[in-house]
Amino acid sequence: MTINIESETTLEMDFDYEEVIKAVINAAMDYEKCPYEAEVSVLLTDDEEIRKLNKEFRGIDKATDVLSFPMVEYDLPGDFSMIEETNEDSFHPETGELMLGDIVISVERVKKQAEEYGHSFKRELAFLTAHSMFHLFGYDHMEEEERIRMEEKQNNLLEVLQIFR
Repeated sequence: MTINIESETTLEMDFDYEEVIKAVINAAMDYEKCPYEAEVSVLLTDDEEIRKLNKEFRGIDKATDVLSFPMVEYDLPGDFSMIEETNEDSFHPETGELMLGDIVISVERVKKQAEEYGHSFKRELAFLTAHSMFHLFGYDHMEEEERIRMEEKQNNLLEVLQIFR
């Protein structure tokens, strides 16, 4: 498993944020029973940079908390059964790892939302990482039923990691 984490933020975190991100990603892989070794890249940035990315890739000119850039297309969310046949370009040519995609998190939003929701910075970072991982597995929350399913998975994953509100 390759997890690339890059930080462009100047905000201080009083815990090992890399350890938290890696734990959530690894737990999500296990939770979804991904049968492959995989690669995920995470960028921690600020509101201005994520606003630019949001505008460029989604046409929305405002900051957001997290952006997910999946590199795999699924017939059904979390269904890895046809990946080798339908997504052969999704495997890294040198490592053979499944390139799941990229996660971009605004650390400014993590801090603000943690305060708003009354839980720790660590918990909000873990939640946004989990949320994004489920997007990389093909889940979405555009419809109410999808939203409920994705929230349940996120909450279950954080419970497994014993990261509570």
